[in-house]
Amino acid sequence: MPIRTAYEGKVEFLQILDENGVLDESLAKGTLSDDDVVELYTYMVKCRAVDETAFKLQRAKRMGTYPQNKGQEAAAIGSGFAARRGVDWLVPCYRENAALWMHGQPMHYVFMYWMGDERGSQIPEGVCTLPLCVPIGTQMLHATGMAWAFKMRKEPRVCITYFGDGATSEGDFHEAMNFASAFQVPCVFFCQNNQWAISVPREQQMNSATVAQKALAYDMPTTQVDGNDLFAVYKATRDAVERARSGGGPAFIEAVTYRLADHTTADDARRYRDAQEVDAWMGKDPLIRLRKYLTAKGLWDDAKQAAADEVAKQTASEVVRSAEGITPPVATDMFDYTFESITPELETQRATMRTHSLGQRPQQAGLAAH
Repeated sequence: MPIRTAYEGKVEFLQILDENGVLDESLAKGTLSDDDVVELYTYMVKCRAVDETAFKLQRAKRMGTYPQNKGQEAAAIGSGFAARRGVDWLVPCYRENAALWMHGQPMHYVFMYWMGDERGSQIPEGVCTLPLCVPIGTQMLHATGMAWAFKMRKEPRVCITYFGDGATSEGDFHEAMNFASAFQVPCVFFCQNNQWAISVPREQQMNSATVAQKALAYDMPTTQVDGNDLFAVYKATRDAVERARSGGGPAFIEAVTYRLADHTTADDARRYRDAQEVDAWMGKDPLIRLRKYLTAKGLWDDAKQAAADEVAKQTASEVVRSAEGITPPVATDMFDYTFESITPELETQRATMRTHSLGQRPQQAGLAAH
């Protein structure tokens, strides 16, 4: 019997705006308008300032361990802008702050979360985002289940779930991908390939040439984009979201970007990263790239930059005041925000803050109540 090809696949790479700020006009057609780019760049400046402020708070011991989003803003903002606010759901890990804020999550909630205040995970009604997810890869299963519910209810909604390159080595990733593909749910898997899974480089944690090709095993449309290119990220995500919304099933996007800061404030990346590598990626910073483009088009200048920087500074200060100025939580919150209704037994626990009978009724042992 002759040998035949059972399957062939390919992964295309999309870049529209290069690191010098030069735009491919043909590929950019129908994506972002000049007004969109100015608005999103201004927002990017604001998000970078808030991120840098969080880093300073941690160093001042006013915040716990914090993972900076620095350098990955285009991936978060481009994808977030492609989703419908109040309709589509964002299911993050912890480097998508800009997308969450874009969809209505208060900025200071992220600060509260890393300050150890669980109220930072109490997402306001009507905001279609899930809380930050630190366990690697578990959120992809949640997103797949949510998308399946959308399909069963015939709701024109889509989930975008975010994760890093390291998460694609987790079993949860493959379970979510397989389920999403088998049931053709409206879920977009968005991988922020920032080249490092803490201290393990991508080349050592996987043998595949790209992360995107992993989706081929699940017969899922997949593409690799320049993750620091706002135009490319937006176009790829918009196409995937609208395809999913129209019943076309899930898609995979690998955004090739870089973690300009340490993994978290508890990490020292100088111990394992080459300084020349970091410097090279500094030149690909999405903010620098976008500013070059806007300046060349006459849409931006030093005065506008100064004004944007001042607004960003004021915003960051307000976020800090909101996070640190919130009323301290009380112990009964664990009952009030966990249970829809309180049973008599739980009411006793809430009143006494005890679960054992002696603590609840000390008089039974001849003890005075305290």
